[in-house]
Amino acid sequence: MPAFEFVKSSFSGGNAGQECVEVARNIPGAVAVRDSKEQDPDGPIVRLTPGAWAVFVEYVGRAWG
Repeated sequence: MPAFEFVKSSFSGGNAGQECVEVARNIPGAVAVRDSKEQDPDGPIVRLTPGAWAVFVEYVGRAWG
């Protein structure tokens, strides 16, 4: 299985690198999200279906938009 290719969120980066959310969408049928703070850059990964990710993104956009 190919490795996830994580991209840092454009909303991350404040607090001297202490806030870092990364998302990988390079694997068909999966979206992976991780919190890669400096203390644990290879921490746990949450895997979602693309549909679940879309619902989450829509919710966040309404809640914080």
